[in-house]
Amino acid sequence: MSQQIQYEYRPEYLSISAPNKYNAETLRREEMVLNMGPQHPSTHGVLRLEVVTDGEVVVDVVPHIGYLHRCFEKHAESLPFNQIIPYVDRLDYVASMNSEHAYVMGVERMLGIENDIPKRIEYIRVVVAELNRLASHFVALGTYAMDIGAYTPFLWMMRDREQILRLLEWTCGARMLYNYIWIGGLFYDLPVGFEERCSEFIQYLKPKLVELQQLVVDNKIFVQRTANVGVLPLPVAINYGCTGPMLRASGLRYDLRRVDGYSVYPELDFDIPIGEGKMGTVGDCWDRTWVRVAECWESVKIIEQSLVQLQGDYKRTPSFDPQALVPKKIRPKAMDFYTRGESPKGELGFFFRTDGRSDIPVRCKARSCCFHNLSVIGEMAKGGLLADLIAIIGSIDVVMGEVDR
Repeated sequence: MSQQIQYEYRPEYLSISAPNKYNAETLRREEMVLNMGPQHPSTHGVLRLEVVTDGEVVVDVVPHIGYLHRCFEKHAESLPFNQIIPYVDRLDYVASMNSEHAYVMGVERMLGIENDIPKRIEYIRVVVAELNRLASHFVALGTYAMDIGAYTPFLWMMRDREQILRLLEWTCGARMLYNYIWIGGLFYDLPVGFEERCSEFIQYLKPKLVELQQLVVDNKIFVQRTANVGVLPLPVAINYGCTGPMLRASGLRYDLRRVDGYSVYPELDFDIPIGEGKMGTVGDCWDRTWVRVAECWESVKIIEQSLVQLQGDYKRTPSFDPQALVPKKIRPKAMDFYTRGESPKGELGFFFRTDGRSDIPVRCKARSCCFHNLSVIGEMAKGGLLADLIAIIGSIDVVMGEVDR
């Protein structure tokens, strides 16, 4: 005999948000709470957005994170410094080389060997990091165009990104999670013929970037969908800790490759693009897209100059050993230390606390640029249309692996 179940009505069950920010009692009659994600294709990962709408107008957006949490920081506090690098790869898994570069550079500074790294190693690090920056921006631009409604740019971007992934796979054997930049050096030198093939790819890519500009950024429909949408004023961007293309699109020329001048970037000639409001308002979705396209051109310039150095003054020699300075044991002095680097999304930082006795950090904290950039979504979306919320999410270029850490 089937058992009858008694249901008890309780108003708090209607609440979607954990802190009861919005429920049936606090909402006005015209408002409605919608869930976007964590499986929605436009949320670019396992991100859940709690959207309060008044008809088609967005009243508020509350991001909910943590669906991809993998305990990076606690893992790092139980491993030697050199064994943390594969875990660093899995933060921003679309730009692992840039994450490795920032992490390794910080450990080398703690050990006091930063100035001992051979110039060939530094130029190789810059080449692979800028190639990965291009690949990351291609994912951002391709998926963003698809969010807006254009499918062809996504296919074109994935086609060109595949060329980069093949170059990086040829270098270290992996397509996305590399473990290539080591503390004190590299896993291995560039394969024979890499410089020539990379130069050929750069020459192939230049007209493709022109096509990208014409097909997407200058497209009338794309401009109408992104200009004056999701405007991020510069004071708001600074207050929320936004960095990278998000901050530069709002008008501030701030790039750690110039501000901190790490590695061999001070020796290279490149510009820092900023948003100028050419199609709308400074700091809108169009400006953020344009800045990423302009940064692709600057990465091309950086790679070209680095390849000249790798084929000239710092060309390969039979005696060159990229692992010559790799320490067997990594025991920094007791200190609190913070390091940072310019990833494709912004400032990626690492805080270390060491005791001077162990090769395992007492404390490791990652400063995620995607976390800060995502936090400001409510400010950008308020008062806009629900359809524009999709355009705003895509313009942030968020990777949830780095947000949740």
